[in-house]
Amino acid sequence: MSEFWLISAPGDKENLQALERMNNVTSKSNLSHNTKFAIPDFKVGTLDSLVGLSDELGKLDTFAESLIKRMAQSVVEVMEDSKGKVHENLLANGVDLTSFVTHFEWDMAKYPAKQPLVSVVDTLAKQLAQIETDLKSRTAAYSVLKANLENLEKKSTGNLFTRTLSDIVSKEDFVLDSEYLITLLVIVPKSSYVQWQKTYESLSDMVVPRSTKLIAEDNEGGLFTVTLFRKVIEDFKVKAKENKFIVREFYYDEKEIKREREEMTRLLSDKKQQYGPLLRWLKVNFSEAFIAWIHIKALRVFVESVLRYGLPVNFQAVLLQPHKKSATKRLREVLNSVFRHLDEVAAASILDASVEIPGLQLSNQDYFPYVYFHIDLSLLD
Repeated sequence: MSEFWLISAPGDKENLQALERMNNVTSKSNLSHNTKFAIPDFKVGTLDSLVGLSDELGKLDTFAESLIKRMAQSVVEVMEDSKGKVHENLLANGVDLTSFVTHFEWDMAKYPAKQPLVSVVDTLAKQLAQIETDLKSRTAAYSVLKANLENLEKKSTGNLFTRTLSDIVSKEDFVLDSEYLITLLVIVPKSSYVQWQKTYESLSDMVVPRSTKLIAEDNEGGLFTVTLFRKVIEDFKVKAKENKFIVREFYYDEKEIKREREEMTRLLSDKKQQYGPLLRWLKVNFSEAFIAWIHIKALRVFVESVLRYGLPVNFQAVLLQPHKKSATKRLREVLNSVFRHLDEVAAASILDASVEIPGLQLSNQDYFPYVYFHIDLSLLD
């Protein structure tokens, strides 16, 4: 499973023994894999400042998670033809996300632990805000380019009634620069080809004999040319419609056709040029944002542990990786049982609820006797 529970308990002898019992029970019952989660000794500051940081870190945690999910989705959208390789590009410090979380080490160079906690949190917030700003601008430009290209490509893939004809027709198909004559394009159902050949010359006066030619087909019908005098265009359209032949409104404009083809070539070139730099930026900054997110989790554990367990700072953080989804309820019961002494009233109510109320699902927001945070990497799948 790509789900983790990050918990902490006081570091006194009684609770270290409780952690050992937890490790033994979860190991024997094959409930989870547990590892210590190292958190530096930060400058605590005042309790009032910790209360404020608790709220701020909660918001920053939510923002960081949302940001990395958006960045992962952007990688999926950019790698439209290689979606099977998406996870190769969603790494943190060059390793897969699970490995990074399970071997987490605080980055002292990037986030100095000797600084006040407020400064560390401010650094993380500014970093993530800048990444989001850059993400919006970079992906917006690429999305506009991609949408324009898709619109042009759609014009080339519709049926003969709607698709562009610039890649079908040629100059030789038309009578051009004539004061009196004009070439029209007519869509004829496949079942009516014979009827068209027999009747098109008589649909109106002044139709040029033997002037029709089939130049394209789709599953429904064919695109025929026909040449006639300009003065009978409207009459010909009416008669053609009565026979279920549809005149396609199209007039050959060599400059417009050339412009459309050049636009397609330009967009394809621009997309190819932007693809590599954008994907590289997403890879680098996804890693940065993910690393920042796990550091925020570590900060939250520290702040909440101090607020919950008091001073002096003395707690042990543990990372649990449940082995399977079906075991999470049993794992929660084990934790609540082992640590119920931290808050007898809350622990009892949780245990009672989990046993006596069928179908009760404990959410991340429920109160537990110990400090608890959730990391769900499956949200990035």
